[in-house]
Amino acid sequence: MPPKVFTTSQLQARTLKRGERVRLVSELPGVPQGTEGKVAMANGFTWNRYWVRLVDGRVVGHIDHDDLVRTRDYERYLVARDREAEEAELAALVAAEAADDPSADAAAEAEAGEGTGEAVVNGVPVPAYLLQRSADARTRLGA
Repeated sequence: MPPKVFTTSQLQARTLKRGERVRLVSELPGVPQGTEGKVAMANGFTWNRYWVRLVDGRVVGHIDHDDLVRTRDYERYLVARDREAEEAELAALVAAEAADDPSADAAAEAEAGEGTGEAVVNGVPVPAYLLQRSADARTRLGA
């Protein structure tokens, strides 16, 4: 069975508790990425932030939840972050190519509404019954 592939948000989903070992996943002023520490205090209801006692004895406060990951998940987090960055780059490249090719958009719009009686407006299919209602209303109003 292949190993489970995690996303960065899955690895950071649970709030951290006092005493958990953590590592920084982003650079903070005076503290490099990857620095290990232990949660000294957890604050917040909607915005989780932490005070962390680093391995060198310093205590850093108000570290955002998104800047920390459990020590055991650190390597998986780095792999997931790199994978997500590559996927985002590929998606941006595909979107840029699609924007440069207007014939692909027209073909996709025609295919979306083909045979269903639907029209496609700005990439959104409009159901045939709504088109019929509009035509009936124009007839009633004499327009």
